[in-house]
Amino acid sequence: MLATRGDRLPAGAEWCHEVKWDGMRVLAEVTSGRARLWSRNENDVTVSFPELAGLDVPDGLLDGEVVALDAGRPSFGALAERMHQRNARRAAALAESRPVTLLVFDLLREGDRDLTGLPLEQRRARLERLDPATASCQVPAAYDDGEMLLEATRQQQLEGVVSKRLSSRYVPGARSPHWLKFPHRPRSSWVVGGWRPETGSTDRVGAVLVGEVTPAGLVFRGRVGSGIAGRTAPVLRALLAPLAAERSPFVDPVPRVDAVGTRWVRPELVVDVESLGFSHHDRLRQPSFRGVRTDLTPADLAGGE
Repeated sequence: MLATRGDRLPAGAEWCHEVKWDGMRVLAEVTSGRARLWSRNENDVTVSFPELAGLDVPDGLLDGEVVALDAGRPSFGALAERMHQRNARRAAALAESRPVTLLVFDLLREGDRDLTGLPLEQRRARLERLDPATASCQVPAAYDDGEMLLEATRQQQLEGVVSKRLSSRYVPGARSPHWLKFPHRPRSSWVVGGWRPETGSTDRVGAVLVGEVTPAGLVFRGRVGSGIAGRTAPVLRALLAPLAAERSPFVDPVPRVDAVGTRWVRPELVVDVESLGFSHHDRLRQPSFRGVRTDLTPADLAGGE
């Protein structure tokens, strides 16, 4: 179940409010103390997070967010390398040096009983009784004062707030008006259509060209170079190499200043970018690369992620 971007924070006893975490959404299926983790696009990502494989909770299906901490705050950048790691040995090493935490905010199945038809208020009460409270799995608090939480998350430089109607049932895959998100940071997800080498290099990624998924096809939204440094560049290069294409995947003409020297790719890789909105040319203003979203596909973005 997905949240809709809200215009005004709801108030009243029929709503609760949670911190919007800067991480990767997963479902955790627990059987006899062992968990299998599934990403939003239904990939098994258990191997990426070995420290979450053993959860001391009863059998069931949990909905939550995997987060990595950087200076005490969840950071998608800190999580990026963990998300796409499929080598078990490397994942185990990263679990020691850069551990993650599963923050659980919903209980969808308890034993063999499907709870999705129950209102959130009842699902939440059952979830809180599980009380995992370990370094690798926690149930964050929910609050009745949304304005207080919005201001507190702003001051603490957290991602934002998600407001949920307590009477809402869980509808898998639905982008529901009963869940509303209020992010502080102007971050959005885009599809990569090409990349340009770093100055003085022939194979190191210096910038990516990104686009928006529309009914007409992929529309060019700009070139993103800021934030691609250090370990990010070789990771991007490895992910983009098998997607090489002979021509631009964008349905509109790419300006010559961006197209010259660009290596085109099939539009399959999703990345997160922070920006100051759009310029009058409908390009991202001052965009900064934040990470690869291996948990999203271009089809997901058509739903308004």
